[in-house]
Amino acid sequence: MAEILKVNNLITQFKTESGIVKAVNDVSYYINEQEIIGLVGESGCGKSVSQLSVMQLINAPGKITGGEIIFEGQNLLKYKQHSPEMRSIRGARIAMIFQEPMTSLNPVLTIGQQLTEMLVLHLKMSNEDARKRAIQLMGMVGIPAAEGRIDDYPHNFSGGMRQRVMIAMGLSCDPRILIADEPTTALDVTTQAQLLEMMKDMVQRFRASLVIVTHNLGVVARYAERIYIMYAGRIVESGTTKDIFSKPRHPYTMGLLKCIPRLDEEEGRKLVPIEGLPPNLINMPTTCAFLPRCSWKIERCYKDPWPELTPVNDNHFIRCYADTKEKKSEPG
Repeated sequence: MAEILKVNNLITQFKTESGIVKAVNDVSYYINEQEIIGLVGESGCGKSVSQLSVMQLINAPGKITGGEIIFEGQNLLKYKQHSPEMRSIRGARIAMIFQEPMTSLNPVLTIGQQLTEMLVLHLKMSNEDARKRAIQLMGMVGIPAAEGRIDDYPHNFSGGMRQRVMIAMGLSCDPRILIADEPTTALDVTTQAQLLEMMKDMVQRFRASLVIVTHNLGVVARYAERIYIMYAGRIVESGTTKDIFSKPRHPYTMGLLKCIPRLDEEEGRKLVPIEGLPPNLINMPTTCAFLPRCSWKIERCYKDPWPELTPVNDNHFIRCYADTKEKKSEPG
């Protein structure tokens, strides 16, 4: 399967009065054609900023200070944020479903105006053809009576329906990659399941790749083929979904898994939160950033800097010195 996107050593920082926030710190990953991947981590770990960097949507005081973003053989960082080249890619070839559709949708424009804008801009459709296509897209994402609702405003829709509008908008120009940033935030579990199933079906229909950005491993368990775990601006573990769930090796990944209920676990198992707080991204430690919260730490963890990503097998990588293979026997 061919790679469609490859990110190499990406660094994105924000300049503040208190210092430089290292939001994305030397991150590398890839996405294959027609693949669904998950990008998972706590709030503030850099997962959303990494995807906004791919879209070149980092504004001052933020800045991409290093790395490469290779999309279809071209390095997107060679183009300026508002260049014609990036404008032709952003929204058309790489699209993003943003968090909180109520704040992402313009409250003073109708749903039809917001859907047709993309079609007119990128696909050069006439207003009439764009309207027909918008109605078709609304029907495809499960909005009933789309022809009668296209002139409604965002406040006329429920949270789930607004999220469907965002998905329709993201898929409107047949993108090669669709990035879903916390697509199920603030939705009930039934609506979450419906939207995730629909996104899976839609990207398969459009033959696109999908990146699901979330803090919840349970969300990506059913849909992602591979998962990247992020912590403090870096990827600490990556692998197939099967490896991440059945053979997690990084203590942080293990902690995330203990926080979610699982049907294959014995009855009565308690959910265990990860103790402590993530590090201050302005004053990052020279050692492993997870060290203060880790139950598996060894002497080397206190002395050496963060380890490089090392292979467990051909598709599974971890950034850790401790030997956690015997994860079922709790550390003392």
